[in-house]
Amino acid sequence: MPYVAIKAYPRDPAINQKLVEEIQKTVLNVFGCKPEALTIAFEEVAKEDWKEKVDDALVAPDMDHVMILKGQKRY
Repeated sequence: MPYVAIKAYPRDPAINQKLVEEIQKTVLNVFGCKPEALTIAFEEVAKEDWKEKVDDALVAPDMDHVMILKGQKRY
């Protein structure tokens, strides 16, 4: 616990690493868990594949768990 999965358009690898490091700090701080309990996955998805691979395959079927959608809080 916990597992965080990030999907994003391709960016500079340094930007991806910075994001993962900031998410790691935040999750460890908020959850109070040990670093070895945290897993973060990062996958780049091309813009032309986004609708099929992310919106249709992951977001739409899991709307009960989506907490922010297109910048809008759902909680």
